Amino acid sequence: MSKRLVRSRRSVVVVGEGQVAASLREAFGGHGPERVPEPANDLSSPWVVDDGQARVLVVVAPAGEFGVGAHRGGETGRRDQLLTQARRAGEAAVAHGIDRVVVITSAMVHGAWPDRPVIEDDDEPADDAAGFTADLVAFEETVRAAVGRVPLTVLRPAVVVGPGVDTIVTRHFEAPRLLTVRGSERGWQLVHVEDLARAVMVAVDAGLDGTLTVGALRDGKPDVLPVEDVTALAGMRTVSLPEATALGAAERLYRARVLPSPASDLAFVVHPWTVSARRLHDAGWSAEWSSDACLEVLLAQVRGRVAVAGRRVGGRDAAALGAAGAAVALLGTAAVWRQARGRR
Repeated sequence: MSKRLVRSRRSVVVVGEGQVAASLREAFGGHGPERVPEPANDLSSPWVVDDGQARVLVVVAPAGEFGVGAHRGGETGRRDQLLTQARRAGEAAVAHGIDRVVVITSAMVHGAWPDRPVIEDDDEPADDAAGFTADLVAFEETVRAAVGRVPLTVLRPAVVVGPGVDTIVTRHFEAPRLLTVRGSERGWQLVHVEDLARAVMVAVDAGLDGTLTVGALRDGKPDVLPVEDVTALAGMRTVSLPEATALGAAERLYRARVLPSPASDLAFVVHPWTVSARRLHDAGWSAEWSSDACLEVLLAQVRGRVAVAGRRVGGRDAAALGAAGAAVALLGTAAVWRQARGRR
């Protein structure tokens, strides 16, 4: 990514674990730690950018990313660590006179269900958020409380893709087939991490407060790929299951500790959660990567892994996939194969 394309007029520090945070950190000059040290007022080195004081703090919460450090306390320990970082980041912003804080989570906080309407910028998070999406909601609230009067922007992107980005949603494409549930049409809206960096720049330079969704438009409407186009581009077939069957399988895998998150996460790969990104587009932002182009990036990564070392299922089957959608698709595919053998 060209740093010149995304460089704001104000110096930026990016805090957060995971590949999305790492990519944004690189886009803005490589400044910022993965974790905010304690105490928040002892951050002289991370907060000096190009021999000057940082003016913008970007705080990234890992939205279902694999490769982020695990915590001994399980889900409770994970949330405690995440909220500690949120609090410290907000306190650091106050202590160092930051001009604006930008928090990046995910539009998944709004939930997903059949026939879900397009998510608008000012929509509230879902009341029934669970698993890591509940963590993201709590993360936003903690930063908001800690920054006080410091101007705050919250970016909630659609499915993020890019080099090395590995999430519970992108890993869905590593299963032998693409999982769908009967009675629900799931369109795919993707956003490249480079466009997410540009969204940060536009939000900062335009002084956009509050919450903003991030996603590409096509002809004035959300750029969404129907399942038929996705499977054609991916060279995959679908496996279609009743929703109760898919959720039941995911819940059993979660209780058996095969999956790291509850069955509710399955909704994000089988139901829509399309965003409007209205305020960003009105401010002049537009995505340079279409959903089609983003899907090609994602598929290239999957093909690369398969070509080098085989699919991640290896000898551990669903356990190695780690994502509910991929694991249930794998089990559903196995059932299809058994039925086909039985008809011979």
